[in-house]
Amino acid sequence: MSTRWRGVLRALTPGMRVKRWILLSVLSMGVLVVALLYVVGTDLVRIVYRTLPRSGILRYAIMAVAFALGAAGFTYALVQLVRSVARGVAPDTRIRPSTLIYRRRVLDRGPRVVAIGGGTGLSTLLRGLKEVTSNITAVVTVMDDGGSSGRLREEIDVLPPGDVRNCLLALAEDETRLSDLFQYRFRAPRELAGHSLGNLVLAGLEQATGGFDRAIEAMSHFLNVRGRVLPSTLTSTHLVAQMADGTRVEGETNVSADTRRIERLDLSPSPVPAHDEVLKAIAEADLILLGPGSLFTSLIPNLLVDGVAAAIERAPAEKALIANLMTQPEETAGFSLRDHLDALAAYVDLRRFDRIFVNAAPADDVLLAGYIDEAAEPVRDDLPAGNDYGLEVVRVDLVGTAEWAGKETIKHDPVKIARALVREMRAFSLPRRDASTP
Repeated sequence: MSTRWRGVLRALTPGMRVKRWILLSVLSMGVLVVALLYVVGTDLVRIVYRTLPRSGILRYAIMAVAFALGAAGFTYALVQLVRSVARGVAPDTRIRPSTLIYRRRVLDRGPRVVAIGGGTGLSTLLRGLKEVTSNITAVVTVMDDGGSSGRLREEIDVLPPGDVRNCLLALAEDETRLSDLFQYRFRAPRELAGHSLGNLVLAGLEQATGGFDRAIEAMSHFLNVRGRVLPSTLTSTHLVAQMADGTRVEGETNVSADTRRIERLDLSPSPVPAHDEVLKAIAEADLILLGPGSLFTSLIPNLLVDGVAAAIERAPAEKALIANLMTQPEETAGFSLRDHLDALAAYVDLRRFDRIFVNAAPADDVLLAGYIDEAAEPVRDDLPAGNDYGLEVVRVDLVGTAEWAGKETIKHDPVKIARALVREMRAFSLPRRDASTP
């Protein structure tokens, strides 16, 4: 099917408010034809009938051709009219008019979703969410101190941009075209070697605009992002873990690499104030999602920020957890699904959540063998229907694959997650809000 006809079909998607106007145009055209016939009178109509064949195959062929030409001309004119108006409003030639209409009429009127996490799990979720609503707020952890983010944090005192960069790219209108550019890592002398272009752009924008939140906003406009990305806090802080043997380990990288069992997580310095926009987004949300993501270094760090966990518990929104597919070496080795929930429950009241989405499909055997060699395995589902947290367990196929760090990995499938959320969460079945509603 051609790109043009895919655009036409998309314009007929429910909720676009286009079909009613097409139908009205057709009916109006019919009324206009009747009026013209009435004006010209019966004499001219008789001449047409006398001139054209009144029976046989030729008559039907002429009727079919005339009808096809009329319908095609009407459709072409309507499409060109919409395209001309759309280009006048948004002259970006890369965006099809049908996409502009779909985004305005359907996605912009979707539920307000707040997704909380970090790392690759959150960015994967966002890729699916942006296809069902544009009202997305991604709340991202900023405690990373490894790799390019950690070096920038240490050398020029900026908040770590890595997870924010990935989320911005996931929500970008054209992720495929821009991802390779912003994920590009410099081959250069020591000062630049290994830094990603996206990280440097965000760090530069933070200094140019005077704030990390303003840097994200500027980059969001540049990438034409659907929704917004917010750091959980604008204060520089580090993750601190107290291990089962009583020792303290500081820094996200050190915590994730330590093989000892984590007893408790904190931030240093503490308390750390939450970004005001984060608390506002949580309070106004229709749906709050926690996960997927690294349990101790992506999910819980957001809950340690002062006020975030309490805001989630108070919010009237529907709330759902999305369970991880795989355990992580060192960090959650041997953890079952119930172990993950017990760890989360120490930082937020899980009884305030409605559902948990759990993968029920097997992963690819070849990829799975590679994970097992690295001491990782599928998270064992040991959560009963009548669990202590009162969570409704939704078991559904969520597994997919994605290329990460140059190799194929097991990840959540963005489309499968989005479909499951649309099917199971009431927020997607409520009456659509007007697109002008803030």
